[in-house]
Amino acid sequence: LVGSTQFSFAFTDLSGYVLLSLEIRAQLVEQQKCLEQQTEMRVQLLQDLQDFFRKKSEIEMEYSRNLEKLAERFMAKTRSTKDHQQYKKDQNLLSPVNCWYLLLNQVRRESKDHATLSDIYLNNVIMRFMQISEDSTRMFKKSKEIAFQLHEDLMKVLNELYTVMKTYHMYHAESISAESKLKEAEKQEEKQIGRSGDPVFHIRLEERHQRRSSVKKIEKMKEKRQAKYSENKLKSIKARNEYLLTLEATNASVFKYYIHDLSDLIDCCDLGYHASLNRALRTYLSAEYNLETSRHEGLDIIENAVDSLEPRSDKQRFMEMYPTAFCPPMKFEFQSHMGDEVCQVTAQQPVQAELMLRHQQLQSRLATLKIENEEVR
Repeated sequence: LVGSTQFSFAFTDLSGYVLLSLEIRAQLVEQQKCLEQQTEMRVQLLQDLQDFFRKKSEIEMEYSRNLEKLAERFMAKTRSTKDHQQYKKDQNLLSPVNCWYLLLNQVRRESKDHATLSDIYLNNVIMRFMQISEDSTRMFKKSKEIAFQLHEDLMKVLNELYTVMKTYHMYHAESISAESKLKEAEKQEEKQIGRSGDPVFHIRLEERHQRRSSVKKIEKMKEKRQAKYSENKLKSIKARNEYLLTLEATNASVFKYYIHDLSDLIDCCDLGYHASLNRALRTYLSAEYNLETSRHEGLDIIENAVDSLEPRSDKQRFMEMYPTAFCPPMKFEFQSHMGDEVCQVTAQQPVQAELMLRHQQLQSRLATLKIENEEVR
């Protein structure tokens, strides 16, 4: 019926109208059941969503606590170390140690993020679903009241049509009966007139008087039946007009209910449901996206630290951390003996050749070591 653009009662007898009215009444009851089932399904869906996010909140909180325990376990091992004191002071650490601290900080950051996510689920998303469920139930109750009133009005229209149609049938039957009686009177009159047309010279006076009296009676009966027929005919026309007008009004009412009112009724039940559910689920999406963003930010920090793993700079920091151990000692100075003031190598004639040979040997040895070192490098 919803897809049609015209409603028309095809039955012409009372039983047909009764059946159609019962069919419409059954449809109205079925519509109410469908709307009620839809609301129950929505409430159940929202309850499942609440249970799901409540359990997810518990899992997120448990995960957060485990991450915090993991980070605390290893942070406790490093709090008394010199690296930790240096980290708290100026964070000027060796690059591997810096990666380690950033890794622990990322775990603690994820722990806080998951705790926040659990709180959002428990105190925001679930509360939204509860509110949507209450709104859906309230909207259905209100829509049910409106639907009941619409159904009552539609039943009144159908009952009125049934009553008007019965009146029309009754008056039309009376009109047909009066017409039949009038035709019968007309036939009797024609017969009587035919008899009156016979030669009367051989008819006795008494019989002639009876014929005249009979004609008058038939004329009076015909007049009464004519008046009755006219009266019933007028009532039948008025009843038919009333019936046709009521029929048109009923079809219009049924059309309006099925095409407009029923659609508006479903809209009333749906009012705010999809928009509220959209906002609630977008809260979930926003929280999850924020968690991912925070996680990526922390991982980016660790990635930068990993890219900064540099042995040379770490060697410099390491030596600066222990200056007394790695600071070069003072140069050994020439200690003269018993007034000898010469503090440079001298190439006097007796040792000059020996020094030149030694110099060549050192140069050759250095060249060989350089090649070996390059190969090893």
